[in-house]
Amino acid sequence: MRNPKVADSLEGIARWRLLEQVIHRTISETEGALKWLVEEGYLIEVEQPCSRRLFRLNPEKHLAAGDLLRGGKA
Repeated sequence: MRNPKVADSLEGIARWRLLEQVIHRTISETEGALKWLVEEGYLIEVEQPCSRRLFRLNPEKHLAAGDLLRGGKA
């Protein structure tokens, strides 16, 4: 529907569909991870008018975030 004049092979369509599925799954997983990181205080969500949500590291959790990434206690 997005490209009504495009033609592709079976393999090309399969690659396109798989890529789209991977991107959708990755976005969903990333959204879940960001939600958890905000809830736990590792990230701060910044909402600005007329802009997408932005996320930044909470400076108060900088050391704890490093420990979390190294597999230590959160």
